[in-house]
Amino acid sequence: MTEREWDVLLPQDIDPAGPESIDDIASFTSVSEFGLAPDDLKPHIGRFDAIILRNAELTREVLEAAGDLKIIAKHGVGLDNVDIDAASENDIVVCNTPGANARSVAEHALTLLLGVNRRLVAMDSATRDGEWDRPRWISDEVAGKTVGLFGCGDIGQVLAELVAGLGLDVLGYDPYLDEDDLPDVITKVEETSTLFERSDAISIHSPLTDETNHAISTDELQALGPEGILINTARGPIVDESALVTALRDDVIFGAGIDVFEDEPPADDNELFDLHNVILSQHIGGVTSEAMRRMSTGAAECVRERYQGRLPDTTVNADELDR
Repeated sequence: MTEREWDVLLPQDIDPAGPESIDDIASFTSVSEFGLAPDDLKPHIGRFDAIILRNAELTREVLEAAGDLKIIAKHGVGLDNVDIDAASENDIVVCNTPGANARSVAEHALTLLLGVNRRLVAMDSATRDGEWDRPRWISDEVAGKTVGLFGCGDIGQVLAELVAGLGLDVLGYDPYLDEDDLPDVITKVEETSTLFERSDAISIHSPLTDETNHAISTDELQALGPEGILINTARGPIVDESALVTALRDDVIFGAGIDVFEDEPPADDNELFDLHNVILSQHIGGVTSEAMRRMSTGAAECVRERYQGRLPDTTVNADELDR
């Protein structure tokens, strides 16, 4: 075990439980001291042994300047803001905290689904404007309908259990999981076209990769159909936002619940803001007090394991480091 104290870079906002759990081996600096952008990080990155990462962008240029960096511990799951190839080439361990925010994101996805189905935002606005027209707001129950999961990892599986408890059927598409890996409530399908054609609502729970970028666009939304609902609590660019705006405006689908955007924060003139059949939130699905504590302590534990010479179980580039 190394004896000197490590310098650890922390996110702007982090539950103190994580840093407190490793304060016997580390001293801390908040990224707010210099900023999240690569140009802000590059001059300072070389002094750190470890990073607990949320939103800062770790590009190849930044990581090649990180001479002493030994581990990037993601405060969450998604690693699209890390150049993992560059990290591996520079012997930097990259790990995350899968499952830590699964319940939180799943609950948010369910909230959006129910809210869109009952047209809560439009109804709220009409009620505040004095429009009292109860027949206008008659809707259908969700029981007996089918939710399709685009991605069936930890979050998708928690959501499946939640919606099954409400009487919905669940289909799942995930080319990286076998049906034996999935809970009994999920029926696996092999094609995205099948998922969209057979589902009344789609909830996205896949990582953002080259393969999933704009994986959901015009064809998929048309297959979902005029009664269909799209929920995205994963990553904005998985959905072609322009195609989604058109589908919502032209009633190609019934509605959408969107927690993530192609560009964050979205521009003031984002066309989604003008639509009343979409509920929008602020990439907040995984941000509950419970999840923040679990992600903080989970990421900190990864730092401790690496400090003690071990490879965390959640390391995503272990094979590359071996090579």
